[in-house]
Amino acid sequence: MNADPLPTHGPAAVRRWAGSRLRALPGSIGYLLVGGVSGAAATVALVGLVLVAATSLLGVGIPAIPEFLRLIRPLTEFERRRAGKRLGVPIRVAYRPMTGGLRQRLTAAFRDPANGRDIAWMGLHGVPGMVAALLAVGLPGGALNQLAIPAYWRIVPPGTVETFGFVVDSWPLAALSALIAIPLTALVLQLPTVARWQALLARALLGPAPGAELAVRVAELTATRAAALDAHGAELRRIERDLHDGAQARIAAVIMQLGLADQLRQRDPNAADELVRKAQDTAEAALGELRDVVRGIYPPVLADRGLTSAISALAARSPIPCTLDVDGEASAPIGRRPAAVEAAAYFVIAEALTNATKHSGAQQLRVGLGGTAEVLTVEVHDDGVGAAVEAEGGGLAGIRRRAQALDGRMLLSSPPGGPTVVRVELPC
Repeated sequence: MNADPLPTHGPAAVRRWAGSRLRALPGSIGYLLVGGVSGAAATVALVGLVLVAATSLLGVGIPAIPEFLRLIRPLTEFERRRAGKRLGVPIRVAYRPMTGGLRQRLTAAFRDPANGRDIAWMGLHGVPGMVAALLAVGLPGGALNQLAIPAYWRIVPPGTVETFGFVVDSWPLAALSALIAIPLTALVLQLPTVARWQALLARALLGPAPGAELAVRVAELTATRAAALDAHGAELRRIERDLHDGAQARIAAVIMQLGLADQLRQRDPNAADELVRKAQDTAEAALGELRDVVRGIYPPVLADRGLTSAISALAARSPIPCTLDVDGEASAPIGRRPAAVEAAAYFVIAEALTNATKHSGAQQLRVGLGGTAEVLTVEVHDDGVGAAVEAEGGGLAGIRRRAQALDGRMLLSSPPGGPTVVRVELPC
């Protein structure tokens, strides 16, 4: 809501200005009252931050700094929504991710300008916000009281009506009290301006700093690149392990068996024939394992029949009964997704089903596939014991790496007692 300048051209313009201010007054008073509550919360949060900083000098409170900065974000986000609604322009800010070890979290916390601006807002809004809330209540109440003094000063005990340093005990003084209501009313009509100033302060301090969005995006892309490299390295290690322990060992056995058969061909043809048959069986087994490795790199069914059919095959092979729920927007109307996205979704579901089979104790699984043309959403739900934990090197950590490699994200919900829901969003 814009603050109207005080008109200077004629009584009609003054009446229009006063009328617009009166219409804006209830909302402005409400805004300032809520600002008083947020100001009190900001003051408490600022005191808490000072205590954390003080204990950090002793080395005790250092780990609490990133977590405390996270705790104050709901308050600042609430103030952004309030100010954005008041000004008619949404206020959005992106924080740098505080992940990794303590050193990485502290580095991200201190280098993120949004955290410093949050602290500055708490300091500048706290006490002034509470004062503005008191004015929002006191000024209208005082103006109404001054106007009402001529009506009640005679019916109360003498000497009890005192206002602005004098006791009202006569009609001239009662009339003077009523006249004092005029400047008070003028101040009341300025409350919309005060509310706007408060919203502008929030926008100035809680809005994005110059270049902050670019810096946050660079940090996100750096994390995405690291996740992609980790996922790629893990995939190469898996392929190498599968080839070394499986197909390579079997092919080496085939070579040895054929060599022995060649040596026995003259002396013991029957034994040589048996070794040749064993070599053939071993070669077939090696071929099967090679096919499994290729399927693990990019399943042929995914390329030939699409994501929905590939996931249906996964659900059919699951040891635990599994149902597939495909949103219409996730299938034919949108068409095929990028190959990397479909492969990531396939392996995410395969890993989630494997985890549920090994650890959940579930009786029923459900796979959901949905989203829009821009984002593919995968959700795996089990009714098991819950309490799933994302451990380094585990299946859930691998799912998160796959999602982050495509600039996506993974959400895990697994309260004790279940159910467990793994939700992955993959940009297309």
